[in-house]
Parts: sequence; structure tokens; C-alpha cells
Amino acid sequence: MNAAREIEIRARGAKLEGNLTVPDAARGIVLFAHGSGSSRHSPRNRFVAQTLNNAGLTTLLFDLLTREEEAVDILTAHLRFDIGLLAERLGSATGWILHEPSPRGLRLGYFGSSTGGAAALVAAAARPEPVGAVVSRGGRPDLAGAALAKVKAPTLLIVGGEDDVVIDMNREAMAKMKCEVKLEGATHLFEEPGALESVAKLASDWFTRHLSALPVA
Repeated sequence: MNAAREIEIRARGAKLEGNLTVPDAARGIVLFAHGSGSSRHSPRNRFVAQTLNNAGLTTLLFDLLTREEEAVDILTAHLRFDIGLLAERLGSATGWILHEPSPRGLRLGYFGSSTGGAAALVAAAARPEPVGAVVSRGGRPDLAGAALAKVKAPTLLIVGGEDDVVIDMNREAMAKMKCEVKLEGATHLFEEPGALESVAKLASDWFTRHLSALPVA
């Protein structure tokens, strides 16, 4: 059975809303970093989160931007590409979850989508000790820049199997990484029947493999 509740995270004066779901006998925690124009209500991320919950993983879906910032970003689309800001917000969420009593002692993982994939890698490079795995779905890891070489967490890059431009960006990022890193292709843009199920299964297997046996003090 999963225990779910709404939470609030403070990040440099901003209040970020989120949803924390803790399954019985949780064996790892996954924080979601959504991408361009998305939020914690994203049907795709919620589907993946449910799959992770069923595998015994705690999930935290939260908005990286406040409602006011989202309103501005809809018009300008600049905040979704502010990787430094998104990574900082993910870092604040990491600090928050590490002080929560229910998941204490468990390793963390990051699931990033689109530009959130780059934010997840930057945040993982900044806090290597608690972060045990990263998964990027349709992400832009190339936007993580110099942080790529500093990532220590095993990283899975999931891309659209026919999205040649994004595949090339992911391969270029892989070449700069020194940790365990794997590239997996899904169907074209994750919209075909069964595509999201495939993504969720890949992510679930990756996190279960890398988080379950890695407790942190």
C-alpha cells in the first residue's frame, strides 16, 4: 500500500509544491525533474511514478517552478532552459527529502525529462554521495556542460529510437561522462502504444538495480 501526501519545499524564498508517495518497505527514492512546459501533474511522469511505486520505490514529483514563474515561462520559455536554476531547485528538494523521517537511510535517484534531464545530471554532480542513479527520458544531457564529467551515479539515457538529433546529443554527452552510462532507444517520440510502458520498465529496472542495495547514512 502506498502512502501519498502533498508537500511544500522552500528553495531560496520560492515555495515549490509536490506530491510524495511512500510505498510499504520502500527500498529507494526517486525525485522527478520535469522538462519544458511541464509540471508534477504530467500524465507521463505520473505513470512512470506509479510504476516505480509498484516496484517499491518512493517518488517525489514536484514543480521546479512556482505558479508565477510558470506563467512567465509560458510566454518566454526561458526558465525551462535555465539549467542552473532547475538544478538548484532539485538540490533543494534533495535536501528536503534527506531530512524526512520516512525515507531516511535510502539512496536517491533522479528521473529527468527534456531539459530536466540536464538539471538532474548537474544536481547529481553537485551531490554525488546520496545520488545512486539517474535516468533521463528524451532529455538534453548535453545542456549539463562541464558537470557531465563529474557525474558519478550510473546513468541511463532513454531516447526516441528515430529521433536522430536527440540521439546524437545524447551520444555526445555520453562521450564526456566517466561514470557507468547506457543509451536505450524507445519508439519515435514515446507516443506509440506501449512506448511509455517501455520507458517506465527501463527506469524501474535501472533504479531497482542501483538503489536497492545502496543504503546511505
